[in-house]
Parts: sequence; C-alpha cells; structure tokens
Amino acid sequence: MKKIKITLVKSAIDRPERQKLTLQALGLNKLHSTKEVEATPQILGMVRKVTHLVNVVELN
Repeated sequence: MKKIKITLVKSAIDRPERQKLTLQALGLNKLHSTKEVEATPQILGMVRKVTHLVNVVELN
C-alpha cells in the first residue's frame, strides 16, 4: 500500500472542533509535526477535510 507524509503547516486555532479532532486523529498536534501513514481511504478522507491546514507528499 502507498504511504503519504502529512505535515501540519497552519494552526488549528479558530478552526471548527471537527477539524481539530481530525488533526488529533491524524496525530498532528504541533505546528510542523509530520506523520508517515498508509494511504487508506479513511486516512485520505480525513486529509481531504483538513487539506487547507496540511501539506501531503506521496512516498514511494
């Protein structure tokens, strides 16, 4: 399965609670924190909800 690297680049302050919880579920707590995860449909759906706050890079 493909892996992606997700980096939090914008703060979650003044964002809806749902977006804050999505970031927390992805494991992105602090600004510029990075996680490598498998690109499952569930993860991709969560990333799509907070795409304006994160950078996503596909890994080989």
